[in-house]
Parts: sequence; C-alpha cells; structure tokens
Amino acid sequence: MIQPKQKRNSGSREMDDEGIESENRGNLEDDVDALFKLPLAEFTGARNDLAARLKREGRANDSNFVKALAKPSISAWAVNQLHWNYREAFDRLLSTSQCFRQSQTSHPATRMADLRGSLDARGEALSHLSDLATVLLREAGHNPTPDTIHRITTTLEALSAHATPSDGPTPGRLSQDVDPPGFESLASLIPGIDTTKRNEELTRVTPSQKSGGAAAKTRQATPSGNVQKVLQGEETRRAKIAAAKVSLQEARRSLTEAQRRSQRSEAAQKKARAEAKKADAEARQAEKLWRDAEQRFNKASAASQAAAHRAQRISAEAKEAAQGVEDAEHPPKKHPKS
Repeated sequence: MIQPKQKRNSGSREMDDEGIESENRGNLEDDVDALFKLPLAEFTGARNDLAARLKREGRANDSNFVKALAKPSISAWAVNQLHWNYREAFDRLLSTSQCFRQSQTSHPATRMADLRGSLDARGEALSHLSDLATVLLREAGHNPTPDTIHRITTTLEALSAHATPSDGPTPGRLSQDVDPPGFESLASLIPGIDTTKRNEELTRVTPSQKSGGAAAKTRQATPSGNVQKVLQGEETRRAKIAAAKVSLQEARRSLTEAQRRSQRSEAAQKKARAEAKKADAEARQAEKLWRDAEQRFNKASAASQAAAHRAQRISAEAKEAAQGVEDAEHPPKKHPKS
C-alpha cells in the first residue's frame, strides 16, 4: 500500500517539475521577445537585467542564454520592429513566396505570367515594408540612409526566400542582417528542383563535356536558370528602387524643410515689416502729439505772459488809484499869508 502511494507522489512531483519547466520556458520566450521589441538603446541594459534576474532565480542556463544575446544592428532592429508592429504587412511578404511556389505548378501557357504576377506582389510588399521602415527609423530618431534601407530590404528578401520559418533565422529576433539568398535558397522556392543532385551532376561533367556544352548552354537555358536570372534581376531592380525611393524621400524632406524655412523667413519678414510699419505709425503719432503739446505749451506760455502783463498793469492802476484816494483824504495844508 505504501509503495503505490510513493509512486503516485513521485509521479506528481515529476509532473509538477515538468509544468514548472514548461512555464519557465514560456516565460523565457516572452521575456526574450520583449527584449527585441524595445528601442535599440534600451536593449543592452534590459538584457543584462533579465540575465541577472534569471541567475538569482537559480536558472543559470537561461541566464547564460540571455547573456549571449547580441544587440541587433540598426537594420536588423528595424526588421524586428516590422515583424512585431506591422505583422500583417510582414506576413504578406512571406505569403508572396508561397504564391511564387504555387505559380511553378500552373499551366505552362500561363506560368510566366503567374511568375511575373507573384514577383510583382512580392515587390509591392517589399516596397511597402521599405516605406514603413523609413518612417519607423525616423520616428525612433535614427537616420534612414539608403544603405540602411537597402540592408533592410535585402534581409526581408532573404527571410521570404525560406520555405518555412523553421529553416531560417527567427523573425523578430534578428541580431544581424541576413545574407542575400543564393541559388540554393532561391531554388528552394521552386518545387521539384533537387539542388544537391544538380550540384553532383555538375561536378561529374568532364572538361571535354564542359567545352562541348558551352555553346549549347548559350543557346539553351534551363528553366531553373531562367528563374534564377529573373529572381536575381528582380531583386537587383527592387533594391535599386528601394534605394532610389529613400533618396527621393530624403530629397523631398530636404525640400519641405527648405520650404518651411523659407516660409518662416517670409513670415518673419512680414512680421518685421508690420512691426516696423506699426512703429513708424506710432512714431508719427508721437511726433504729432509732441507738436500738439508744444503748440499748447506755447499758447499757454503766451497766455501766461499776457496775464502777467495785465496783472502788472492792474497793479499799477491799483496803486495809482490808491494814491488818488489817499491824496483826496489828506489834501495838502495851505499856509496863511503874512
């Protein structure tokens, strides 16, 4: 009776341990995703904090894993942000590769048209993501140079060339740019092409066969070679278009800024002219007021002088009258004749 009970407890502990481990794995995945969603300047500090916390929790392996995560380059960071913040546009690009694979199985009469249509859709998706990356970088305070946008576009093309996310870099967690797809990854887009077998056949070709087959290769290209040329030409064209669009956007931004500066300058000139005109009007008004005040002062001064003359005259007349009254009251005495 005791042994079965002990077995149940042991199994329960194992299940609990597995549950805790599974939960820890899920939490770690979420924590790592959160790191790559952060602004680029905050990545290193947040990574070190997470590694230290995991170490304190006794999860040394997880701590070492996090500590080894490299800070993304600016272009890889931008691709990560496109994955996290513009998932619909990002997934649309990946789905164009699936459409390209499906176009290879269409009817031969419409295959090239289907191929061109899928490539156009892929180009539109890349162009849209390129525009989003330009805005995203600028809003984050980074300079979306043509070289940066070109590296972003190349990485997006490389990610879309993988048949499944499991066989390539992890979207959203890139630390570096992804190399442009070579023939192997390009051929993975084409069903029915065994690149390993093709390489073995090429290595078995003798020098005489090579020389004898050179003219035939110039006259007749294999379907996979045509597809490779189309893809490579399309990628080059898209990269040039992306770089040209960035240059155009920079030129437009410079023009807009120049126009704004010009408008601000014109507005400042208009304001200065208006203020000067107002100051001139105020000066003329002040001058008129000064002249009016001067005229009033002169009139008041003249009136004051006239009043003073009148006061002096009245004073003299008053004295004369007073003397007359006094003479009348006290006439001079006459002496008797002897």
